[in-house]
Amino acid sequence: MTALRHFLDLDVLEPVTLRGILDDSVARKRRRRLGQVEAPLVGKTLAMIFEKPSTRTRVSFEVAMRQLGGETVMLSQVDMHLGRGESIADTARVLSRYVDVIMIRTQSHDKLLDLAAHATVPIINGLTDRTHPCQLMADIMTFEEHRGPIAGRTIAWSGDGNNMAASWIQAAVRFDFKLNIACPEAYMPATPILTWAKEHQGRITVSHDVAAAIKGADCVVTDTWVSMSDTRTDGKRELLEPYRIDRAAMALAKPDAVFMHCLPVYRGQEVVPEVVDGPQSVVWDEAENRLHAQKGILAWCLNVPTI
Repeated sequence: MTALRHFLDLDVLEPVTLRGILDDSVARKRRRRLGQVEAPLVGKTLAMIFEKPSTRTRVSFEVAMRQLGGETVMLSQVDMHLGRGESIADTARVLSRYVDVIMIRTQSHDKLLDLAAHATVPIINGLTDRTHPCQLMADIMTFEEHRGPIAGRTIAWSGDGNNMAASWIQAAVRFDFKLNIACPEAYMPATPILTWAKEHQGRITVSHDVAAAIKGADCVVTDTWVSMSDTRTDGKRELLEPYRIDRAAMALAKPDAVFMHCLPVYRGQEVVPEVVDGPQSVVWDEAENRLHAQKGILAWCLNVPTI
């Protein structure tokens, strides 16, 4: 029996596999813009489980699946017995009899792993409290469209050491770039992921110094200060005030540095309007590339030949 191709996290996939997915995503984007329609997933169905609201994840996966010829089923806790006590294991077993691939956006990373342990179809991590690997695939794709290969470059993260920061740490190891993280002591990245990066010779620097993190960077990244899964928010905004990306912060990076944000953005909090809406911002290309990266992920999970 062929092993299932789960897309759970960047740290459990080899660099050559991730590069292959990205190359396929780029090729599919190029072909689509040339008006070449492909439908390798005719007869296939993607189930999308959402325990958290979503704009980009839902629309990008739904459109990606349909553009590849497949169908989608959208499920929330209100629609399923999963929200009323049925186990994740039983849900995995049942859905595996109906659909060909499952994407889940959940508060709990352990729930993602439990789903993968009991499913007999591929599982995709659409976001958990721990990581957001699909977003990182779109981010790497966007950076390379604008600035060429990311290997050897310097990326600066400023703000909360959250699930997005964790996926940037994994990406730094897998795609061989340097990552400088600046965040307050109370919101450092989780110790296990920093330990993993160190064990894999990742070039990760973590400090509380925003200027030092951004100086000479090829890309500056931040995220919302308070995400939907946050349970500890008292005083968080005040702690993160020094990590706001403004024009002075961007001026510390290379003159051709790009600015990224996974969205939604709260102008005036984590970033000022002049930056997110300015000439160095690539956030809209980043958002669009969720669609194209999702195609590469779906095609890989379902073992569709690359193009």
